[in-house]
Amino acid sequence: MRIGQGFDVHQLVPGLRLVLGGIEIPHDKGLEGHSDGDALLHAVADAILGAIGAGDLGRHFPSSDERWRGVASDEILSRVVHLMDEAGDRVRNVDATIVAQAPRLSPFQEAMHENLAGLLEVAPERVNVKVTSTDHLGAIGRGEGIAAMAVVLLERREEEETGA
Repeated sequence: MRIGQGFDVHQLVPGLRLVLGGIEIPHDKGLEGHSDGDALLHAVADAILGAIGAGDLGRHFPSSDERWRGVASDEILSRVVHLMDEAGDRVRNVDATIVAQAPRLSPFQEAMHENLAGLLEVAPERVNVKVTSTDHLGAIGRGEGIAAMAVVLLERREEEETGA
């Protein structure tokens, strides 16, 4: 078993789409980032990279590399899942939390959960997505950004699955 944790935060700015967990959420602001700014998928990807000992998102998808500009974060997570597969691991479970004052995310929580499970190629019961706010405290509470954190537990694939 291997464990990893990830954290991401992005500023909310007018004129951008808001995408979390690969789901577009209606809002007058979106997350600024080199990619689409999906803090949830970034946190999960970072947690997986940590669990397999492969550094962080900045190492694999640097903001100095223009090929990642505007890319959908589901593509980033898919590439990280491929690295995890190559390392011989699979997701045992994921627990993730999105911290946002606005917009209200609970109506989109199940869609984010299902999409994340699909991207990770695991049964939905192996994934948990929580949403919370800071009760108007700090920059997130003022609606200036959204943060996400994730913890993943990986396990080695069985020998017959890895071809060993």
